Amino acid sequence: MFQKQITDKESGQRFDKYLHKLLPEAGTGFLYKMLRKKNITLNGKKADGSEKTAAGDRVELFFSEETLQKFMGKAMPEKEHELEEYERSFQRLCGVKIIYENDHILLADKPAGILSQKAEKGDLSLNEWLIGYLLQSGFLKEQDLQMFKPSVCNRLDRNTSGIVLCAKSLKGAQLLGELLQKRTLHKYYQTFVKGQIREEQLIEGCLVKDAEQNKVSVKPLVQEEYHTDKGKKNKKQKLNLSKESYIKTLYKPLQIYDDKTLLEVELLTGKPHQIRAHLASIGHPLLGDYKYGDRDWNNRYQSLCGIKSQLLHAYKVEFPRLEKPFENISEKIFYADIPEMFERVKG
Repeated sequence: MFQKQITDKESGQRFDKYLHKLLPEAGTGFLYKMLRKKNITLNGKKADGSEKTAAGDRVELFFSEETLQKFMGKAMPEKEHELEEYERSFQRLCGVKIIYENDHILLADKPAGILSQKAEKGDLSLNEWLIGYLLQSGFLKEQDLQMFKPSVCNRLDRNTSGIVLCAKSLKGAQLLGELLQKRTLHKYYQTFVKGQIREEQLIEGCLVKDAEQNKVSVKPLVQEEYHTDKGKKNKKQKLNLSKESYIKTLYKPLQIYDDKTLLEVELLTGKPHQIRAHLASIGHPLLGDYKYGDRDWNNRYQSLCGIKSQLLHAYKVEFPRLEKPFENISEKIFYADIPEMFERVKG
Protein backbone atom coordinates (compact mmCIF):
# COMPACT_ATOMS: atom_id res chain seq x y z
CA MET A 1 0.00 0.00 0.00
CA PHE A 2 1.15 3.55 -0.85
CA GLN A 3 -0.06 6.41 1.33
CA LYS A 4 0.29 10.16 0.78
CA GLN A 5 -1.05 13.21 2.57
CA ILE A 6 -2.25 16.15 0.50
CA THR A 7 -0.39 19.35 1.31
CA ASP A 8 -1.73 22.89 1.42
CA LYS A 9 0.15 23.68 -1.82
CA GLU A 10 -1.85 21.14 -3.83
CA SER A 11 -5.22 21.31 -2.04
CA GLY A 12 -8.36 22.76 -3.58
CA GLN A 13 -8.52 20.64 -6.75
CA ARG A 14 -10.79 17.77 -7.75
CA PHE A 15 -9.58 14.42 -6.54
CA ASP A 16 -9.52 12.90 -10.04
CA LYS A 17 -7.29 15.75 -11.29
CA TYR A 18 -4.99 15.16 -8.35
CA LEU A 19 -4.78 11.45 -9.22
CA HIS A 20 -3.87 12.23 -12.82
CA LYS A 21 -0.85 14.17 -11.53
CA LEU A 22 0.09 11.51 -9.01
CA LEU A 23 -0.25 8.73 -11.61
CA PRO A 24 0.49 10.44 -14.94
CA GLU A 25 0.86 7.16 -16.84
CA ALA A 26 -2.57 5.85 -15.78
CA GLY A 27 -5.59 6.30 -18.03
CA THR A 28 -8.84 7.91 -16.89
CA GLY A 29 -10.77 4.65 -17.20
CA PHE A 30 -8.25 2.80 -15.06
CA LEU A 31 -8.39 5.46 -12.32
CA TYR A 32 -12.18 5.40 -12.11
CA LYS A 33 -12.14 1.59 -12.03
CA MET A 34 -9.69 1.68 -9.11
CA LEU A 35 -11.92 4.20 -7.32
CA ARG A 36 -14.99 1.99 -7.77
CA LYS A 37 -13.12 -1.05 -6.46
CA LYS A 38 -11.72 0.95 -3.51
CA ASN A 39 -8.16 0.29 -4.63
CA ILE A 40 -7.84 4.06 -4.33
CA THR A 41 -9.40 5.67 -1.27
CA LEU A 42 -9.62 9.16 0.20
CA ASN A 43 -9.42 9.41 3.99
CA GLY A 44 -10.07 5.68 4.22
CA LYS A 45 -13.37 5.90 2.33
CA LYS A 46 -14.62 5.20 -1.16
CA ALA A 47 -14.39 8.20 -3.49
CA ASP A 48 -15.77 8.95 -6.95
CA GLY A 49 -13.18 11.55 -8.04
CA SER A 50 -15.38 14.62 -7.80
CA GLU A 51 -14.36 15.43 -4.22
CA LYS A 52 -12.47 18.67 -3.59
CA THR A 53 -9.17 17.95 -1.89
CA ALA A 54 -8.14 19.66 1.33
CA ALA A 55 -4.83 19.94 3.17
CA GLY A 56 -4.37 16.89 5.38
CA ASP A 57 -6.49 14.54 3.28
CA ARG A 58 -5.06 11.01 3.18
CA VAL A 59 -4.76 9.21 -0.14
CA GLU A 60 -4.21 5.44 -0.14
CA LEU A 61 -3.32 3.32 -3.17
CA PHE A 62 -3.65 -0.45 -2.76
CA PHE A 63 -1.27 -1.32 -5.62
CA SER A 64 1.72 -3.60 -5.91
CA GLU A 65 5.10 -1.83 -5.99
CA GLU A 66 5.50 -2.77 -9.67
CA THR A 67 2.09 -1.34 -10.62
CA LEU A 68 2.72 1.79 -8.61
CA GLN A 69 6.06 2.50 -10.31
CA LYS A 70 4.54 1.80 -13.72
CA PHE A 71 1.77 4.40 -13.36
CA MET A 72 3.87 6.98 -11.50
CA GLY A 73 6.23 7.00 -14.43
CA LYS A 74 9.49 8.86 -14.03
CA ALA A 75 11.07 9.60 -10.70
CA MET A 76 9.89 12.57 -8.68
CA PRO A 77 12.24 15.19 -10.13
CA GLU A 78 11.10 15.27 -13.76
CA LYS A 79 14.56 15.68 -15.23
CA GLU A 80 17.87 16.40 -13.58
CA HIS A 81 18.66 19.19 -16.01
CA GLU A 82 15.41 20.98 -15.12
CA LEU A 83 16.43 21.15 -11.47
CA GLU A 84 19.78 22.54 -12.55
CA GLU A 85 17.96 25.09 -14.71
CA TYR A 86 15.89 26.29 -11.74
CA GLU A 87 19.01 26.69 -9.62
CA ARG A 88 20.87 28.49 -12.43
CA SER A 89 17.97 30.89 -13.00
CA PHE A 90 17.77 31.72 -9.29
CA GLN A 91 21.52 32.37 -9.10
CA ARG A 92 21.84 34.40 -12.31
CA LEU A 93 18.64 36.49 -12.15
CA CYS A 94 19.82 38.19 -8.98
CA GLY A 95 18.14 41.51 -9.82
CA VAL A 96 14.64 40.20 -9.01
CA LYS A 97 13.22 41.59 -5.76
CA ILE A 98 10.41 40.16 -3.66
CA ILE A 99 7.77 42.75 -2.77
CA TYR A 100 5.49 40.42 -0.82
CA GLU A 101 4.88 36.71 -0.26
CA ASN A 102 2.76 34.38 1.82
CA ASP A 103 2.11 30.65 1.56
CA HIS A 104 0.08 31.04 -1.65
CA ILE A 105 1.30 34.01 -3.69
CA LEU A 106 4.45 36.01 -4.33
CA LEU A 107 4.78 39.48 -5.87
CA ALA A 108 8.09 39.90 -7.69
CA ASP A 109 9.64 43.11 -9.00
CA LYS A 110 11.02 42.11 -12.42
CA PRO A 111 13.80 44.28 -13.86
CA ALA A 112 13.66 45.24 -17.52
CA GLY A 113 15.48 42.75 -19.75
CA ILE A 114 14.17 39.57 -18.07
CA LEU A 115 11.57 37.30 -19.64
CA SER A 116 8.45 36.48 -17.61
CA GLN A 117 8.30 33.01 -19.19
CA LYS A 118 10.66 31.17 -21.51
CA ALA A 119 10.32 31.89 -25.23
CA GLU A 120 12.80 29.22 -26.28
CA LYS A 121 14.49 26.22 -24.72
CA GLY A 122 17.45 27.36 -22.68
CA ASP A 123 16.04 30.80 -21.87
CA LEU A 124 16.29 32.07 -18.32
CA SER A 125 13.01 33.51 -17.10
CA LEU A 126 11.20 34.69 -14.00
CA ASN A 127 9.18 31.47 -14.02
CA GLU A 128 12.31 29.34 -13.52
CA TRP A 129 13.69 31.89 -11.03
CA LEU A 130 10.51 31.47 -8.95
CA ILE A 131 10.82 27.68 -8.73
CA GLY A 132 14.55 27.97 -8.02
CA TYR A 133 13.89 30.44 -5.22
CA LEU A 134 11.20 28.25 -3.64
CA LEU A 135 13.45 25.17 -3.80
CA GLN A 136 16.35 27.14 -2.33
CA SER A 137 14.22 28.55 0.49
CA GLY A 138 12.89 25.10 1.41
CA PHE A 139 9.28 25.99 0.68
CA LEU A 140 9.31 23.39 -2.12
CA LYS A 141 10.77 19.91 -2.21
CA GLU A 142 11.75 18.21 -5.46
CA GLN A 143 8.85 15.77 -5.15
CA ASP A 144 6.36 18.66 -4.85
CA LEU A 145 6.99 19.53 -8.50
CA GLN A 146 5.29 16.32 -9.57
CA MET A 147 1.95 17.56 -8.20
CA PHE A 148 2.12 21.33 -8.72
CA LYS A 149 4.53 23.74 -10.39
CA PRO A 150 4.54 27.33 -9.15
CA SER A 151 4.33 29.83 -11.99
CA VAL A 152 3.92 33.47 -12.97
CA CYS A 153 0.28 34.38 -13.58
CA ASN A 154 0.64 37.54 -15.66
CA ARG A 155 3.26 38.35 -18.25
CA LEU A 156 5.21 41.55 -18.69
CA ASP A 157 7.17 42.16 -21.89
CA ARG A 158 10.88 41.45 -21.57
CA ASN A 159 11.69 45.18 -21.44
CA THR A 160 8.79 46.15 -19.17
CA SER A 161 9.72 46.23 -15.49
CA GLY A 162 7.68 45.96 -12.33
CA ILE A 163 5.23 43.76 -10.46
CA VAL A 164 4.60 40.20 -11.63
CA LEU A 165 2.00 38.05 -9.87
CA CYS A 166 3.25 34.55 -9.00
CA ALA A 167 1.42 31.52 -7.61
CA LYS A 168 3.21 29.43 -4.98
CA SER A 169 0.29 27.01 -4.47
CA LEU A 170 -2.74 25.74 -6.33
CA LYS A 171 -4.96 27.97 -4.19
CA GLY A 172 -2.80 30.93 -5.12
CA ALA A 173 -3.02 30.08 -8.82
CA GLN A 174 -6.80 29.74 -8.60
CA LEU A 175 -7.13 33.07 -6.78
CA LEU A 176 -4.91 35.06 -9.15
CA GLY A 177 -6.50 33.44 -12.20
CA GLU A 178 -9.96 34.39 -10.99
CA LEU A 179 -8.95 37.98 -10.12
CA LEU A 180 -7.34 38.48 -13.53
CA GLN A 181 -10.26 36.92 -15.39
CA LYS A 182 -12.86 38.99 -13.53
CA ARG A 183 -10.60 42.08 -13.64
CA THR A 184 -11.13 42.80 -9.96
CA LEU A 185 -7.39 43.18 -9.34
CA HIS A 186 -6.27 46.61 -10.53
CA LYS A 187 -2.87 47.01 -12.23
CA TYR A 188 -1.20 50.39 -12.71
CA TYR A 189 1.80 51.42 -14.78
CA GLN A 190 3.98 54.50 -15.13
CA THR A 191 5.44 55.59 -18.44
CA PHE A 192 6.63 58.64 -20.35
CA VAL A 193 4.81 59.42 -23.60
CA LYS A 194 5.50 61.91 -26.35
CA GLY A 195 3.63 65.21 -26.20
CA GLN A 196 1.58 66.88 -23.51
CA ILE A 197 -1.50 65.22 -22.01
CA ARG A 198 -3.45 67.42 -19.62
CA GLU A 199 -6.57 65.42 -18.78
CA GLU A 200 -7.46 61.95 -17.58
CA GLN A 201 -9.08 59.88 -20.32
CA LEU A 202 -10.60 56.46 -20.90
CA ILE A 203 -9.91 55.08 -24.37
CA GLU A 204 -11.30 51.98 -26.08
CA GLY A 205 -10.52 50.14 -29.26
CA CYS A 206 -10.03 46.82 -31.03
CA LEU A 207 -6.64 45.17 -31.07
CA VAL A 208 -5.62 43.39 -34.28
CA LYS A 209 -2.60 41.08 -34.08
CA ASP A 210 -0.01 40.46 -36.79
CA ALA A 211 1.62 37.22 -35.64
CA GLU A 212 4.36 37.30 -38.29
CA GLN A 213 5.55 40.76 -37.23
CA ASN A 214 4.83 40.16 -33.51
CA LYS A 215 3.02 43.48 -33.60
CA VAL A 216 -0.50 44.72 -33.01
CA SER A 217 -2.54 47.61 -34.37
CA VAL A 218 -5.52 49.41 -32.88
CA LYS A 219 -8.74 50.15 -34.70
CA PRO A 220 -11.56 52.35 -33.36
CA LEU A 221 -14.67 50.69 -31.97
CA VAL A 222 -16.90 52.81 -34.16
CA GLN A 223 -16.14 52.98 -37.85
CA GLU A 224 -17.93 55.10 -40.43
CA GLU A 225 -19.47 53.32 -43.38
CA TYR A 226 -21.28 54.98 -46.27
CA HIS A 227 -23.82 53.33 -48.53
CA THR A 228 -26.23 54.47 -51.21
CA ASP A 229 -29.94 54.16 -50.53
CA LYS A 230 -32.09 55.30 -53.47
CA GLY A 231 -29.33 57.56 -54.66
CA LYS A 232 -28.83 59.15 -51.24
CA LYS A 233 -25.64 58.79 -49.24
CA ASN A 234 -26.18 58.04 -45.58
CA LYS A 235 -23.72 57.70 -42.75
CA LYS A 236 -23.89 54.41 -40.88
CA GLN A 237 -22.10 53.42 -37.68
CA LYS A 238 -20.63 49.97 -37.54
CA LEU A 239 -19.17 48.38 -34.41
CA ASN A 240 -15.98 46.45 -34.99
CA LEU A 241 -16.00 44.63 -31.68
CA SER A 242 -15.06 41.15 -30.54
CA LYS A 243 -14.45 39.77 -27.08
CA GLU A 244 -10.94 38.68 -27.99
CA SER A 245 -9.74 42.03 -29.32
CA TYR A 246 -11.60 44.59 -27.25
CA ILE A 247 -9.29 46.83 -25.20
CA LYS A 248 -9.89 49.53 -22.64
CA THR A 249 -7.16 51.75 -21.18
CA LEU A 250 -7.40 54.53 -18.58
CA TYR A 251 -4.63 57.09 -18.24
CA LYS A 252 -4.01 60.28 -16.31
CA PRO A 253 -1.10 62.73 -16.33
CA LEU A 254 1.20 62.82 -13.31
CA GLN A 255 3.66 65.44 -14.58
CA ILE A 256 3.85 67.46 -17.80
CA TYR A 257 7.10 68.50 -19.51
CA ASP A 258 7.88 70.42 -22.71
CA ASP A 259 7.98 67.36 -25.00
CA LYS A 260 6.60 64.56 -22.84
CA THR A 261 4.16 63.56 -20.11
CA LEU A 262 4.60 61.17 -17.22
CA LEU A 263 1.43 59.05 -17.15
CA GLU A 264 -0.23 56.63 -14.80
CA VAL A 265 -1.95 53.98 -16.91
CA GLU A 266 -4.48 51.45 -15.68
CA LEU A 267 -5.08 48.34 -17.75
CA LEU A 268 -8.82 47.69 -17.72
CA THR A 269 -8.26 44.83 -20.14
CA GLY A 270 -5.02 42.92 -20.46
CA LYS A 271 -3.73 42.27 -23.98
CA PRO A 272 -0.17 41.93 -25.29
CA HIS A 273 1.37 45.32 -26.17
CA GLN A 274 -1.92 47.04 -25.22
CA ILE A 275 -0.46 50.13 -23.54
CA ARG A 276 2.22 50.62 -26.18
CA ALA A 277 -0.07 50.25 -29.18
CA HIS A 278 -3.07 52.06 -27.68
CA LEU A 279 -1.17 55.21 -26.69
CA ALA A 280 0.72 55.24 -29.99
CA SER A 281 -2.62 55.06 -31.85
CA ILE A 282 -3.72 58.38 -30.29
CA GLY A 283 -0.44 60.12 -31.09
CA HIS A 284 1.34 59.64 -27.75
CA PRO A 285 3.86 56.79 -28.17
CA LEU A 286 5.95 55.56 -25.26
CA LEU A 287 9.45 56.86 -24.78
CA GLY A 288 12.01 54.32 -25.97
CA ASP A 289 9.48 52.21 -27.88
CA TYR A 290 11.03 51.54 -31.27
CA LYS A 291 8.29 49.15 -32.37
CA TYR A 292 5.35 51.56 -32.05
CA GLY A 293 7.02 54.87 -31.30
CA ASP A 294 8.86 57.88 -32.77
CA ARG A 295 12.37 56.84 -33.78
CA ASP A 296 13.89 60.34 -33.91
CA TRP A 297 12.48 61.24 -30.48
CA ASN A 298 13.70 57.94 -29.05
CA ASN A 299 17.17 58.42 -30.55
CA ARG A 300 17.48 61.81 -28.87
CA TYR A 301 16.71 60.33 -25.45
CA GLN A 302 18.96 57.37 -26.14
CA SER A 303 21.82 59.84 -26.59
CA LEU A 304 20.82 61.87 -23.54
CA CYS A 305 19.89 59.10 -21.08
CA GLY A 306 20.88 55.77 -22.61
CA ILE A 307 17.30 54.55 -23.15
CA LYS A 308 17.19 51.56 -25.52
CA SER A 309 13.68 50.16 -24.97
CA GLN A 310 10.23 51.26 -23.86
CA LEU A 311 10.16 52.98 -20.48
CA LEU A 312 7.19 51.17 -18.94
CA HIS A 313 6.95 50.10 -15.30
CA ALA A 314 4.18 48.11 -13.56
CA TYR A 315 4.41 50.01 -10.28
CA LYS A 316 1.21 49.23 -8.37
CA VAL A 317 -1.39 46.50 -7.83
CA GLU A 318 -4.55 46.81 -5.76
CA PHE A 319 -6.35 43.73 -4.44
CA PRO A 320 -10.14 43.61 -3.88
CA ARG A 321 -11.81 42.47 -0.68
CA LEU A 322 -10.89 38.82 -0.05
CA GLU A 323 -11.89 36.12 2.41
CA LYS A 324 -9.75 33.48 4.18
CA PRO A 325 -7.09 32.32 3.54
CA PHE A 326 -6.29 35.58 1.72
CA GLU A 327 -7.42 38.08 4.35
CA ASN A 328 -3.84 39.36 4.72
CA ILE A 329 -3.91 40.86 1.22
CA SER A 330 -7.57 41.93 1.26
CA GLU A 331 -7.90 45.49 -0.09
CA LYS A 332 -4.11 45.92 0.12
CA ILE A 333 -2.04 48.00 -2.31
CA PHE A 334 1.51 46.98 -3.21
CA TYR A 335 4.15 49.10 -4.93
CA ALA A 336 7.36 48.46 -6.84
CA ASP A 337 10.11 51.08 -6.60
CA ILE A 338 10.32 53.37 -9.63
CA PRO A 339 13.48 52.57 -11.66
CA GLU A 340 16.35 55.03 -11.58
CA MET A 341 15.97 55.60 -15.32
CA PHE A 342 12.70 57.46 -14.70
CA GLU A 343 14.53 59.99 -12.52
CA ARG A 344 17.20 60.37 -15.17
CA VAL A 345 14.58 61.21 -17.82
CA LYS A 346 12.95 63.80 -15.56
CA GLY A 347 16.26 65.65 -15.58
